[in-house]
Amino acid sequence: MRKFIQSSFQRIVLGLFALLLVLGLAGRSFASPPTRQQAPAPDSAGYEAWLANQVRHNLVMLPFYSVFDNLEYKVDGDKVTLVGQVVQPILKDEAASAVKRIEGVQSVDNQIQVLPVSFFDNSIRRAEYRAVYSFPGLQMYSLGSVPQIHIIVNNGHVTLEGVVARQADKDAANIVANRVPNVFSVTNNLRVVKS
Repeated sequence: MRKFIQSSFQRIVLGLFALLLVLGLAGRSFASPPTRQQAPAPDSAGYEAWLANQVRHNLVMLPFYSVFDNLEYKVDGDKVTLVGQVVQPILKDEAASAVKRIEGVQSVDNQIQVLPVSFFDNSIRRAEYRAVYSFPGLQMYSLGSVPQIHIIVNNGHVTLEGVVARQADKDAANIVANRVPNVFSVTNNLRVVKS
């Protein structure tokens, strides 16, 4: 009896495995293969826009990129200049490496600043994050893998970077950020971009 139960259980498991395998393969046959956007000719009108889009995509996909980092770039022909501030030194190197791998990039000027290690700044980062993203009008900016409002803290000085949809949201972020204790100053560089 025990052998019968064991063999029945094994048949059920094998049957489920086969069913999952067939369903997985069937699902793949209907899915279209991923398309890779073809790079335009370097001398064409849309080349810099294409390259800028590729740089932005590669920077946003970096695994250590967070709300406490600010990565910006400038594309000039086949040269990319990286600027901004990061908390972890590895992110500076990974950003340059990711951009160098993009088709058509000939040189990368990495001017990203690595912020100093500071327990004081870390406590301000956490407090600013809670203050900004718990405010009812700003909670929508926390959605996504990397929130839209970046909080840069350098020796007690806070800079807000990123984009918001309304001037009222920019003003609210400024007010909320200024209420956090132990902050020396707040610079609001948020850009208002209407969709």
